[in-house]
Amino acid sequence: MVLNTLAVGAAVTPTVLETYFSHYLNRKPLREKPTAHLSYYEGLQLVRRFLHYASLHTVDDLQDFTAQWVPVPHWVMVEEVAIPALNITRSAQLVQEQLGHRGIDKVGGKLWWQWRRDEAPLKAEWIEMRKDHQERQRTGDKGQRVMLYVHGGAYYFGSVDEHRYQMQRHARKLRARVLAPRYRLAPQFPFPCGLHDCLAAYLWLIEQQDPSTILLAGDSAGGGMVLSMLVILRDRGLPLPAGAILISPWVDLTHSFPSVAGDGQYDYIPAHGFWHRPNMTWPPPNSQDMEAIAQSAVQKLVNVEKAALHAHERGRRKPAHETKQEQEEEEAIRSFSVGPNPGDMHTGEKRHHPFSTEGLGKARPDNSIPGAGTELSVLLDGNLVEMHDQIQVYTTNQMLAHPLVSPVLQPSLGGLPPLLIQVGGGELLRDEQIYLAHKAANPSAYPPGEAYLDEHDPHRELVSKYEPTDVQLQVWDDLCHVAPTLSFTRPAKYMYRSVAQFGAWALAQAQRAPIDILDDDDVSVISSGSEPQNSTDKDFKDHEPDSDGRHTIATAPIVARNIATPVDAVGKAGDALPAYHDHMIRQRIDRHGAIYPLSPPNELPALQMRAADIGIIKPGPVRKWLAAKTKWDSRFAREKRAVQTQRIKEMAAGYDRFEGDEVPPPTALAGRRKKDMPREPKQRRGWGLSMWSGWGSKHDEMALGREEKAKATRRPSVITVDPARSRSHAEHQLPEAAAHAPPTLAAEAPDSAAAARTREAIAASADSTPPTPAPGPRVPGTDHTFLAPSSSRPHNGTVAYPFSLAAPAQPNASTTSLTSDAGADGGAGPAPGAEAVGADAADGNAAGARAVVEDGKVLDAAEPAKRPQPQTFVTASEGVSVVRNLT
Repeated sequence: MVLNTLAVGAAVTPTVLETYFSHYLNRKPLREKPTAHLSYYEGLQLVRRFLHYASLHTVDDLQDFTAQWVPVPHWVMVEEVAIPALNITRSAQLVQEQLGHRGIDKVGGKLWWQWRRDEAPLKAEWIEMRKDHQERQRTGDKGQRVMLYVHGGAYYFGSVDEHRYQMQRHARKLRARVLAPRYRLAPQFPFPCGLHDCLAAYLWLIEQQDPSTILLAGDSAGGGMVLSMLVILRDRGLPLPAGAILISPWVDLTHSFPSVAGDGQYDYIPAHGFWHRPNMTWPPPNSQDMEAIAQSAVQKLVNVEKAALHAHERGRRKPAHETKQEQEEEEAIRSFSVGPNPGDMHTGEKRHHPFSTEGLGKARPDNSIPGAGTELSVLLDGNLVEMHDQIQVYTTNQMLAHPLVSPVLQPSLGGLPPLLIQVGGGELLRDEQIYLAHKAANPSAYPPGEAYLDEHDPHRELVSKYEPTDVQLQVWDDLCHVAPTLSFTRPAKYMYRSVAQFGAWALAQAQRAPIDILDDDDVSVISSGSEPQNSTDKDFKDHEPDSDGRHTIATAPIVARNIATPVDAVGKAGDALPAYHDHMIRQRIDRHGAIYPLSPPNELPALQMRAADIGIIKPGPVRKWLAAKTKWDSRFAREKRAVQTQRIKEMAAGYDRFEGDEVPPPTALAGRRKKDMPREPKQRRGWGLSMWSGWGSKHDEMALGREEKAKATRRPSVITVDPARSRSHAEHQLPEAAAHAPPTLAAEAPDSAAAARTREAIAASADSTPPTPAPGPRVPGTDHTFLAPSSSRPHNGTVAYPFSLAAPAQPNASTTSLTSDAGADGGAGPAPGAEAVGADAADGNAAGARAVVEDGKVLDAAEPAKRPQPQTFVTASEGVSVVRNLT
C-alpha cells in the first residue's frame, strides 16, 4: 500500500461522492454552518479523509507526498535563493542565547541541530505575481511590501510547493513579495532545527529590506514558529517587522486548554492526534528501549522471542518467568504502563514503587508537568498511567512546555509588533489561540504559572518588562483549523481579504507612507457575486440569531450578545482598522464576512483557566491519545516490534558521534549518522498536489483577469495613517536594530514626500465634520434595506451587506431575510452594542485619519464628495458610513 496520487484518489473518491449526496440530503442541520457551502463541506471531508489515509502510512510516506513538485502557474513568478552561511551561524548564536545553559542541556547540545544532511544549503523561495515582478524590474524597486511566510504541517510535513497556492494569493491581494523558507522538518530534524532555519531566513531578509517593509506570517505550526521568532528578536534586541499574521497558530503542545478535549466535529484535525505506521523514522525508541541498550539486552530479546515460539509450538503452559517476559514485551509494544495511584499506597510501598514521586517534593501524585521528570504520567480513573513513548513529533516530552516550543507559556508576549490572529471557531486548538491573543494584549493579566516563571523568569523581570502588544483577534464561526487551506471556499476568501487589510495597515503605519492598492471590490468574486453560492441556504438565514437571540460558535459559549444585526463587515486592503480598545480589536465573524462583537473575557472558557493549569497534561486529551494508541499498537504491533528491535541493534552497533557532550533526541537524524547513510531522496513529481493546487489557484486566475479590466476604471484606494502610531519604524526598534538594517535604507529620511503630503491632507481635514450620507433608495419589498448611489450592494443604513444584488431593482430572498428590526427610524441609527463614532476622539486610541491616494497624489482632503472624511469608513458600498463597534 503506497501513498501516491492514484492511491489517494481511490481512497478519497468515495468520501467526495458520499459528501456530495449527504450535503443535499441533510440540508437542514448544515444550514447555519460553513458546511452549508458545498465547496467547504467537500474540502473539509476530503482533508479529513486524506489525513486518516495518511495515518496508515509512515511519516516518510506523508513527507514525500506533501513535498512533491507542484507546477507554478504562468502568472506567478518564483525564484529560489540560498541563505548565506553567515546568517545561519548568527541564527544559531541567537537560538543558543535564548535557550540558555539549561535549555541547551535539555535540547541535547548546541551542535547537532546545526548539522545538515549532505551539507545541503538552506533555501527559500520568492513568490510574486509576474506582473508585479515585471513592474519592479522596470523601476528597479525592491518593493515596500514583503511577507516572510512559514508554512504549517504539525512541524513534520508540508512544503513550500504544497502551500504555494496560499502564499501566491497573499502576494496578489497585497501586491507583495512572499519569501518562504524551506526549513528542516521533524522528526528527523526536531526542535530547534526549524526555528534555526526560519530565523536565519529573516536575518538575511533584513539585510535586503528595511524591517518596516516586512510582515511575518504563518499558519498552524508555522504560526507558532513565527511567534517564537518574534520573541527571540525582541529579547535579543533585533529589528522587529511591521507586523505579524498568525493563522490558527499552534502555541500549546501540551494540549492543556479545554477545546482540545472536544470531538473535533467541525475540524479536520484528528481529535486523538496524529498517528502513523511505524518505521525507522517514527516512533523513536522509548525509555524502555534505551534502558535495554544500556543493559545490553539485545540478545536477551532474541532469546525471549525464541522461547515464546517454542512454547507456542509445544502448547505447554509457560513458566512464570516467561509470562513476565511476555508481559514486558507487550508493554514495550504498548509503550505505556498502568499502575496504582501512589496517593493510595502506604509509605513503604510508595518508596519502592516505580511510579512513586515520593521524595521529589511534588504536591501531586502524577508527573503531568513536561520537563519535571523523565516520564510523563497522569491519573486516569484512579490509576496512574505513565507514558513511555514520545507524544509530539516536534520534540521530546521533556521539551513540550518550553516557551520556544509552546509560546503561550512565554513569561510575556508584550513588546511585539501588531498581531492579527485568525481563529477557527470550530477547531480543536481554538482556546489556546484566544488565550494567546489576550495574553499578548494584556501580559500582566495572563502570566504563566509559578513553576514556569521559576524556571524561565526567576527574578520576574520579563513578565512586566514589555508594553502590551496591539492584537486584532478574529474568531470565525465554526470554521476549521487553518481555513484558508480551503482557499476555493467563500469563508476562506474573506479570511484572505482580512489578512490583506491588516497587512496593508501595518505596513502603512510602520513606513509612514501611503499604500496604493487596487480596490478589491473591482476584482473579487466575493463582491461581484459572479461565483456560485454552492450553498444550501442561499437566503443567508444564518444571519439571523438563534432562538434565544444569540449566535453560537461550535459548542462553546462564544457568542454575540443579543445582536441580530452585524456591526461591520470584513474590510479589504487599503481599509482602516477599527479602533483598538485596551490594545485589542475583538471580532467574531460569520461565514458571510459579517462582524459581531466577541463575547467578553468572562464568558470565554479559555480565559477562565488558572495560570497553574496551563501547560499541564490533562486527562481528556490523554484518554483519546491512549485509545487511539491501543488501536494502532494492535494493528501495527508486528511492525513496531520489528522496528524497535532493529533500532536497538543499530544503536548498540553505534553511530558517528559529535564532539563534546552532544546527545541528540532519539528521532534526530543527526544522532543516527553512519558512513553508509543514503543521500536525501530527490523531489519527485506527482499530480495529486498539482490538482489540489490548481483547484486552489482558480480564484486567483479569475481575479487577475478582472484586475486588468478594472484598471481602466480604477477607483482610489483608502490609506490608513494613524498619527499616534506612524512614528519612524526605527524609533521602536531595540539596540541591535541599526546594525542589521541595510545602510541604503537606514540612511533614507523617514519623512518622504508622499508621507508629508499625506499628513498635510490629514491636517486639512482634521476639523471637518463628516457628512451623514443619505440611506439611498429602498430596495422594493423590504423595510430597512437600501442601495447607495452607483452600487449593487444593499445596506441597512449602518452596515453594507457582504454580497451584491444581480438585479438591484428587484427584491430577493437575501434582502428579505437580512431585513431586521434595527429601530423605528428604519435602521439609520447605530447598530445595537455600538457607540457613536465621535467617541473615537475621546478614547485616545482612535483608528486614525484617512487620506486618499490616486496616481501617487493625495487628493484634497476638503472634498467630501470624492473621499471619506475622518472617522468615517468606506466599505463594500460607496458612501455608506460604517459605525465602528468600540468594544
